Amino acid sequence: MKSWSKGLLFTVTALTVAWLTSIAFASTTTVSSGPPNQKIAPGTAIPLHAAAAFKQAAGQAQAGSPAQMSEQVFKNIQVLKGIPVDEFMGTMGVFTTSLSLCCGNCHTGAGTSNPKWEDDPPRKKTARAMVQMVQNINKTSFGGRQVVTCWTCHRGQLSPSVTPPLDFAYGEAVVSPPDFLARDPNAAKTVDQIFDKFVQAEGGMARINALTSYTAKGKSLLFGEVGAGNPAEIFAKADGHVATFVHQQEGDVVRAYDGTTAWWQLPLTVTPQYPLNGTLLEGAKFDAMMAFPWKIRTFFNNWRVSFGQTIDGVDVDVVQGGLPTGVIGTLYFDKKTGLLKRYIRYANTMVGRIPTQVDYDDYRDVAGVKMPFKYSYAWVSERDDWTFAAYEPNVAIDAAKFGRPDPKTAGDVSGRKAQ
Repeated sequence: MKSWSKGLLFTVTALTVAWLTSIAFASTTTVSSGPPNQKIAPGTAIPLHAAAAFKQAAGQAQAGSPAQMSEQVFKNIQVLKGIPVDEFMGTMGVFTTSLSLCCGNCHTGAGTSNPKWEDDPPRKKTARAMVQMVQNINKTSFGGRQVVTCWTCHRGQLSPSVTPPLDFAYGEAVVSPPDFLARDPNAAKTVDQIFDKFVQAEGGMARINALTSYTAKGKSLLFGEVGAGNPAEIFAKADGHVATFVHQQEGDVVRAYDGTTAWWQLPLTVTPQYPLNGTLLEGAKFDAMMAFPWKIRTFFNNWRVSFGQTIDGVDVDVVQGGLPTGVIGTLYFDKKTGLLKRYIRYANTMVGRIPTQVDYDDYRDVAGVKMPFKYSYAWVSERDDWTFAAYEPNVAIDAAKFGRPDPKTAGDVSGRKAQ
């Protein structure tokens, strides 16, 4: 597959993955893709038929009660049962990225105004069988550990390759690093030395401790799109609060964490807004600490130095840590400057881990601290490339910014002018 076609296919996947996750919301009503045909709950951008289930899930998140399971919210769930809605949606992203497919490849009418989620086309039935096959392999051959996933065999192809091509053996190397990185027994630096250099590169302990909050405004461009991008802003507090907003014409894309609860919002989808649970919630906490990245040192107590790598021609030191829950975090520091180049974290799903990757560039001084004016945020459902125009350090931020997003912003925003 040519590189441009693969990029286009990934873009389609990113824009439509949330449709795939719905598998026909628990209703007999046919759902359209959005206004004007779709009926919306009064005062919100939530589809009318989904409003009751969404209200229940929202109440559970705010009250700290158990998460709503996929089979309680979605229809025709036969295999992916007993997992929260957010994990269920993540599994759809694992499928699409592992096979380079989009929603409509498995679901009749996905991405159109007349999806038929209740249909069972052959590929959906095959997907169910494959999930059961992989679960059985892991159970019988690996003691229940999640060793084999969709990606293990498919590697971005619809059908697994059977015979190794000679270009793979003698051509340019294509590296797919493992999730768990080996410790470098001969590492030239210790974990403490790498983090100490990072703190100094950021401006020193006194200056980074003086930065207690910030806001930043700029533009965000979705992967595969062209143009100036959409207005975007970030709000962050050093006590573990962060929220990012991308103001699209269709509504706001929001990631928010208030120190306890995390929310994800993607406009004009059947599930436009939902709370995070389990390792996805722990991942949101990780992201909040990474808004002040020198604080991440305390997130894990088992950091180890792995073998050095090269990213975009830059040699980097690599450190990795993990939690018993399965959350993994890997940091990549520029060997020359000491600044953070990239981080990758992983959350769990029934069918494989969900990676989230953030890349940093264009560091400049903000109140004596080095802050990135460019970064990209990527996971299985999208990638946003951000360019900041300015930061405002040590400002008061309304606590509401970090809570559940206003449902009115999750769909077509009436009266919003083009930016």
